Amino acid sequence: MLKKVDLTVNSHHDFTLLASAMLLVSLGLTMVFTSSTVMANAQYQDPYFFVKRQGAYALLGMVILGLGRSIDYHLYKRWVYWFLLLALIGLVLVFLPGLGAKVRGAARWVRLGPVTLQPSEFAKLAMVIFLAYSLSRKQEKMKYFAIGFLPHMVIAGMFVALIGKEPDFGTALTLASIVFIMLLVGGTRFTYILISFSLAAPLAVVMVMRDPKKFSRILSFLDPWKYGQDVGYQLKQSLLAIGSGGLFGIGPGQSRAKLFYLPDAHTDFILAIFSEELGFVGVILILALFTLLVYRGLVVALRAPDAFGSYLALGLTLLISLPACINMGVVSGILPTKGLSLPFLSYGGSSLLVNLLAVGILLNISSQIKRPAAAGPNGTQARKPQDAASS
Repeated sequence: MLKKVDLTVNSHHDFTLLASAMLLVSLGLTMVFTSSTVMANAQYQDPYFFVKRQGAYALLGMVILGLGRSIDYHLYKRWVYWFLLLALIGLVLVFLPGLGAKVRGAARWVRLGPVTLQPSEFAKLAMVIFLAYSLSRKQEKMKYFAIGFLPHMVIAGMFVALIGKEPDFGTALTLASIVFIMLLVGGTRFTYILISFSLAAPLAVVMVMRDPKKFSRILSFLDPWKYGQDVGYQLKQSLLAIGSGGLFGIGPGQSRAKLFYLPDAHTDFILAIFSEELGFVGVILILALFTLLVYRGLVVALRAPDAFGSYLALGLTLLISLPACINMGVVSGILPTKGLSLPFLSYGGSSLLVNLLAVGILLNISSQIKRPAAAGPNGTQARKPQDAASS
């Protein structure tokens, strides 16, 4: 269970958390523009096609962030099962002809007129809210298998299975990791999680071995240079782009990898373009902003006024940080290619909206934290105005 801090006086906005997110969004819009202009002009005869759409999502995201900041997070308890139901429906809709949209054989999107949504992004948020609600209610019973572990795994298993069937192994892995970490922090016995992992790992290996596409990704991960002309091409180009950037980069807008050399330059591999143009120093800036955001998210989790707020803040922080870590690992060749976007930076409306909503909810939890009152001139604790009036 998350440790609580002594609380006495209401706090205000968490400027560091908000500023980190806003800077990441701004950098993301800049990099979507510089990494996509050539492809956008070739495909849509409009070099600003992708950045205009991402800008529209960013503006909508700011509104959603504001709503998340304004709505008392305790109200989500009333809607938690509706969130789960809607998320489940969304995950099913991707497989329906006429609604589901396939890209490269993956059915991850739902097309609603000109708008395309990725239900798995919203499913992660729904699962975080559900787990926070459930863990906060079962704090004293989390060590019991039938109460603290099995029900959560059944629900999470349905979500992970549907996402894996799309297929979207990266998001499925992220969701499973969030669930395991939250359950562990919530008090579930580590033995249960270890047994589940032991059962799931061989199944995952079999699935990878039977799927030529997934198996080829493992081969390219093990030796991208050997397979650099086929299955390892994307990773090879990513590493070349990163290496070309050096310490300070070759300059904004000067990337060569985006000239149809690096696939998904404006989505999953946008960090490679960022590294090429702004160098190691630019990547350190990105890492610093993510570190600040995650640090503030964890501080909110530790200081939240109740268990629900603590678990919710932890889950939202994981929702942002885990995909970021996995994406950076993939782009740099530390992890096999998984098709996972970089939060706030990669092109993609659903991811941006969900992450900005997550920041808004974190800000709402932070605004309800009570902190130690400031000491008076003589070292005594300052009193609240109403206390002074009544004395």
